[in-house]
Order: sequence, then structure tokens, then C-alpha cells
Amino acid sequence: MSLITLTDPRSPQSEAYRTLRTNLSFYSLDKPLQTLVVTSPAPDQGKDIALANLAVTMAQGGKRTIAVDCDLRRPTVHNLFAVQNETGFTEMVLDEAVAPPLRETSVENLWLLTSGAQPPNSADLLGTKQVDRVLATLLEHADIVLLSAPPVISVTDAVILGAKSDGVLLVVQAGKTRRDQAERAKQTLDQANVRIVGVTLTNATIDSAVGSYG
Repeated sequence: MSLITLTDPRSPQSEAYRTLRTNLSFYSLDKPLQTLVVTSPAPDQGKDIALANLAVTMAQGGKRTIAVDCDLRRPTVHNLFAVQNETGFTEMVLDEAVAPPLRETSVENLWLLTSGAQPPNSADLLGTKQVDRVLATLLEHADIVLLSAPPVISVTDAVILGAKSDGVLLVVQAGKTRRDQAERAKQTLDQANVRIVGVTLTNATIDSAVGSYG
């Protein structure tokens, strides 16, 4: 199941997401992460599944968490939480009067902001000052805002959004993400002075020799 942190919270995969949550909380003790972009080097490498499970664990850890689908080209986060993609992020950016159309989830402390309508050019939309206003508004309702962004080397959206956020979490998938893709993604973010707070590996083989504890 995609939301392994809900369907099997005692699994090694769920524990890995809790470890990721802990590592991110210690990344900057002086200035805790408040806005974090979750993306991948190339398409179909599990970024949205990683974002959704990380959001669940953060909410379970007591943080008021908002998961935002800023992949305005191929929005999928709403499918993971089985909600409709109606009014969302795009409408908030275009209309200052729109209150945050947050969707409740089955997880306490976790809300979802779907992508909303698909704009003609998402990069242009993400680069506007209105996006800064939207992020500031969302932080009035949350301790941390997780933002799904399109793949780094495919389009410029992740770089633009990363520059407006506290940092970027890069998701790479074992057996799928190529080394050159990861290197290009890192180079692209570095050249734009976008802070990479970490890289997380998904779909890795579990070492049976380690066993379980508890």
C-alpha cells in the first residue's frame, strides 16, 4: 500500500519514515524547518508517496502538518489520500480572498491542500510573490508545510519553489534513479543556491540479517 505508515505502522518501511522525521527535526535546531520541498531527480521515482508517508509520521509526532501538492503538471497527492482535487493551491495563489481550502485527513494534525486547477504555465505561477503569501498563510495553520514539486531535471518548478522554501528533500528510488540523474539534480539545485537538506532512498531491499527489534 502507498500509505504504509497507516496500513502497517510497525513495518521496517514505516520505521524508516520515522527515522527520516527524526533526522529532519535535528537538521537545524536553531531554525527548525517550516517549509520543505519534496521532489525527485526524474519522473516516477516515488516522491509523492514519500511526501505522504513523511507527512503522516510528522503529524503522528505531534506537528501540525500540511501536505501541499505543488506539482501542478501531474498532481497525484490527492489520490493517495482519496480526496477530490477541486479548489486548491492554484486558487489560493490567484485569488487573495480565497481562504486556505484545506482538506481534513484521517490522521490527526494532518491536512491536505490539493493542487487545484492546472495553470497554463506552472513555473510562472510558482515564481510569483503571491506564492510567498500563500506559504506564509499556510504557516499560520501549521508547524510544517511539505510541498510536492515536479522532478528537478524535467522542469524548473522544483528549483523555483525550493528557492522560496527552507530546503529540498530529494527522493531517489533504488533500482530506478540513475546516478547521472541524481548528480544532475544536485548540480541544478546547487547552481540555484537551493539548500538540499537531505536525500532519502526508497524501494531499498531490506537486510534480513538485521532483523527486527520489538
